[in-house]
Amino acid sequence: MSDTDALPTTVLDMHAPEPVPPPRPGPGELVGGFLLAPFRARVWKEFAYLIIAFGLGCIAAAYLFVGVGGGLYASIVLIGIPVLACVLLGGRVWGRIYRVLNALLLDNPMPEPQPFAYRPGLWGWLRSAYTDRTSWRALLFLVIQCVFGLGLGYVLLMTIAVTGFIAVSPIVWALGNPTDNVDDQGVVHNSMIQFGDYYIDTWPRVLGLGALGVLGCFLLPWLIRFVCWLHGLFALWLLTPTAGDRRLIELQESRRAAVDDSTATLRRLERDLHDGTQARLVSIAMMLGRAEERLAAGGDAGELIAQARSGSKEALTELRELVRGIHPPALELGLEPALETLAARCAIPVELRVLLPVRPSPSIEAIAYFSVAELLTNVVKHAGANRIWVAVLPVDTDSLAVSVRDNGHGGALQPAEGSGETTVAGGLSGLAARARSVDGGLLVDSPAGGPTVITMVLPIAGP
Repeated sequence: MSDTDALPTTVLDMHAPEPVPPPRPGPGELVGGFLLAPFRARVWKEFAYLIIAFGLGCIAAAYLFVGVGGGLYASIVLIGIPVLACVLLGGRVWGRIYRVLNALLLDNPMPEPQPFAYRPGLWGWLRSAYTDRTSWRALLFLVIQCVFGLGLGYVLLMTIAVTGFIAVSPIVWALGNPTDNVDDQGVVHNSMIQFGDYYIDTWPRVLGLGALGVLGCFLLPWLIRFVCWLHGLFALWLLTPTAGDRRLIELQESRRAAVDDSTATLRRLERDLHDGTQARLVSIAMMLGRAEERLAAGGDAGELIAQARSGSKEALTELRELVRGIHPPALELGLEPALETLAARCAIPVELRVLLPVRPSPSIEAIAYFSVAELLTNVVKHAGANRIWVAVLPVDTDSLAVSVRDNGHGGALQPAEGSGETTVAGGLSGLAARARSVDGGLLVDSPAGGPTVITMVLPIAGP
């Protein structure tokens, strides 16, 4: 296998293949979609959303008028300050309501913002409330809903009602008792609707008007969809986490993962020292004590001293392995020599390729080294492979890709419970968290039957 075969195409250029655009609908599909639009469940769900949004807009207007207005008025006697804080935090509840509506009726699920984090004490709580950006953005959304949801919603609902009435106007004209209207010339018109001097008083005119109403009924779904799209757009802008919020969440998760990883490393070192090196040192001390007693009695303690010496060598070897697990000495020479050491110690033949124009930062080298070490261990234990390819290649001037490929049976991706999606196996989730801690990422390609290709993308200079 050549060097380029050791990496998938998506790792060499680090760009996913361009998605194939869906085929354009033909004229028949367009006509069918237009004619079936009023009868689709989606349109009726969107119509229900508009009705609910109109009602919520009325309640929101009252909430803002009473809450904000009353809070500002009561601020004269200071009690309005906590009242305004409660009104402001109530925007989070409103945001939750609209996100649920978007998910249920518009099939537009939205991510939740960060929970409200408050400082202890009354003043701390007030400060947290008044500086909570999520609440302020939700309050701005309510203001927009009062103007947009009420104003445009009223116009749209009236348009729907008028269009529906015009569509059934022939039936109403036939069954009802049209009013006798007299024009300027004294002519009596038996009409139900008139536009200036134009009276709808004959069957051709009535049927023509009804046809326009029916055409309007087929056009209304697209108008409803557009207005609901605007509603969803405002909600997406103001009721979901901003890029800064998402970045903060990722940093918090990365910090938590880094702390968990450090804790696990310390526990492993403590266990290895306690169960291995410490026990061996105790054994050496006991042998030396017995040798001392035997020498004091005039006996021969050469065998005990030899055993203690052998044990001390083994203890030193274990300590070197532990030190190598903390920071491998080979990393002082660079990532390539360190990976060569790993490849030489692996139980499966490893083909290594490292091409780095500049040396990464020490933290990135350590992450790459320990990640490759863990991946090699996983391949040896679980993959059933007889060959491994490791490549470290630049992606661009700022990042590199560390890829480990094997010819095993695959299966690193596991089906997630309750959904048709897949998730990485438990050991790989730790690698993904380690990559995210430095603004990197993990790519996994492991179909059933293999091969498995796992690529970690890391910044060269660190986060």
